[in-house]
Amino acid sequence: MTEDAGDPFERLWTPHRMAYIKGTGKPTGPGEDEGCPFCLAPKLSDEEGLIVARGALVYAVLNLYPYNSGHVLVIPYRHVPDYTDLEAAEVAEFSAFTQHAILALRAASTPHGFNIGMNLGTVAGAGIAAHLHQHVVPRWGGDTNFMPVVARTRVLPELLPDTRKVLAEAWVKTG
Repeated sequence: MTEDAGDPFERLWTPHRMAYIKGTGKPTGPGEDEGCPFCLAPKLSDEEGLIVARGALVYAVLNLYPYNSGHVLVIPYRHVPDYTDLEAAEVAEFSAFTQHAILALRAASTPHGFNIGMNLGTVAGAGIAAHLHQHVVPRWGGDTNFMPVVARTRVLPELLPDTRKVLAEAWVKTG
């Protein structure tokens, strides 16, 4: 690579991500028949849907494409795109489930920290912008590396069904 005197940054090109950026394969509507995995998951068994816990208005599920082992999503059952679309009861349970996810993850895998947040809108990085969801990502010292960028590979120490089982048990224990 050559370095331009006005731009000292090197570039790491990842053209395979263009399909993700352009929205290829994204859900087209609110129903499971229109591709929304967050509308479909609650209709499956907990094991099939990777559901960790179910509430009255929201549920917690493992991310099918996790940043780290134990990456949980908190999702309202109602198909809404924005946090401001939630009703007061949904906000309360959404928040309570986020707290409970942290407690369960601490009990199950003793992470050193967490990344918690939501991306509202495609331009903000939401992979599924049409259905609100919040990420709860456990973090450990030294857990990041270049594998996802360079090799398009995430290194996870446990299969998702095994992680779901351990985390669901911890969820109940942390009650």
